[in-house]
Amino acid sequence: MRTPVSTTQELLDRRAAAIPKGPFNVAPIFVDHAEGAYVWDIDGNRYLDFCSGISTLNVGHNHPRIVEAVKAQADRLIHACWHVAMYEPYVHLAERLNDLVPIEEPCKTALFNSGAEAVENAVKIARLFTGRPAVVAFERAFHGRTLLGMSMTGKVAPYSAGFGPFAPEVYRLPYRPFFDQPGDRTDEQVAADCTRTVADLFKYQIDADSVACITMEPVLGEGGFFPAHPAAVRTLREICNEHGIVFIADEVQSGLGRCGAMFACERYGVEPDLITMAKSLAGGMPLSAVTGRAEIMDAPHVGGIGGTFGGNPVACAAAHAVLDVLQGDGFFEHAQAIGDRVMPALKRLADQYPHISSVRGLGAMCAFELTDPVTGAPNTAATNGIIRRARERGLLLMSASGNVIRLLMPLIITMEQLDEALTILADSVADELSTT
Repeated sequence: MRTPVSTTQELLDRRAAAIPKGPFNVAPIFVDHAEGAYVWDIDGNRYLDFCSGISTLNVGHNHPRIVEAVKAQADRLIHACWHVAMYEPYVHLAERLNDLVPIEEPCKTALFNSGAEAVENAVKIARLFTGRPAVVAFERAFHGRTLLGMSMTGKVAPYSAGFGPFAPEVYRLPYRPFFDQPGDRTDEQVAADCTRTVADLFKYQIDADSVACITMEPVLGEGGFFPAHPAAVRTLREICNEHGIVFIADEVQSGLGRCGAMFACERYGVEPDLITMAKSLAGGMPLSAVTGRAEIMDAPHVGGIGGTFGGNPVACAAAHAVLDVLQGDGFFEHAQAIGDRVMPALKRLADQYPHISSVRGLGAMCAFELTDPVTGAPNTAATNGIIRRARERGLLLMSASGNVIRLLMPLIITMEQLDEALTILADSVADELSTT
């Protein structure tokens, strides 16, 4: 391993001098290299990575097939700009995604750079298709940091505080009853509650005939890893059908194997009209996509959507390698097996510590929530303490919504590595909560 040119403290000092404080950092480390489920910092410390670049590395760090594909494509063509001169990897990737999404009708795909770009373009497409202006999103949702994405995101701090004015014609549904965990309510009661909630939105905030799209994360990501209730997703689909509203599934974090299927919406048996994807699509290279029903995707006029770097050929080559891995034998079954191993471990911790008020997840998108056992208030101090203690033991974790610890391990992790990480997690929880 090469000798680092700077110490961690030197780089922290340089970061403070050269980079604004706005871009956040989960861990005060600098990565030197990474492979599979591990990263090594410049001081030689090894960590099991349960952040995965915030779920951009479902196939792991530096997967050899991706490295090979990137190198081969870079030797041929690094960039041309799709809008200037076309190239086959973009066309082929669009064809593959059209075949992979859980939409029976013919589909088309447009490629972009980031999740926020995918969401914004999906909204633009829905508006042109319907001729309507309004967008409906959810409390606790996260759809990006650009103007429209930030306006759709359902949490003020830190995402939109002080950044107004915001994009108009954005309306919000409460995350409950749509993201309640299955429990006392029957499916019929959930459907009735969701129908009544949407009816109130259409009655008091925005007429249904003005709504272009409803955008929903099948599992809330930054909002706390709440899986949508299956009956709620079916109800929203029916409401969209009734009113001619485009149903957009934001699969930026939940898609591409994370939930035990190519897309989380497959777990609900519901077809969206458009799907947004990014993060793990290209294994760490910047690439996103909007895929959906061809008649909707064809609504924008020529030149109406696009971007200089969208569908870059090197990123497309990486995405092809990612899809090859995802479609290999047993990948989704292994992802589900990870979740099946993690959820009982988290429930055992919850049984032991009253500070853990909720355990939830879908597939390998798992999390647990920490609250004050007396007041029920979010316990961000304990959350941050567990994350720090785990890092000191060699496990990288991150929070969601301040008091939720989410587990975003690479989906190529071995069961031995997973068990090692869960042991570190349990020890870190014990050390933190036994002193709280």
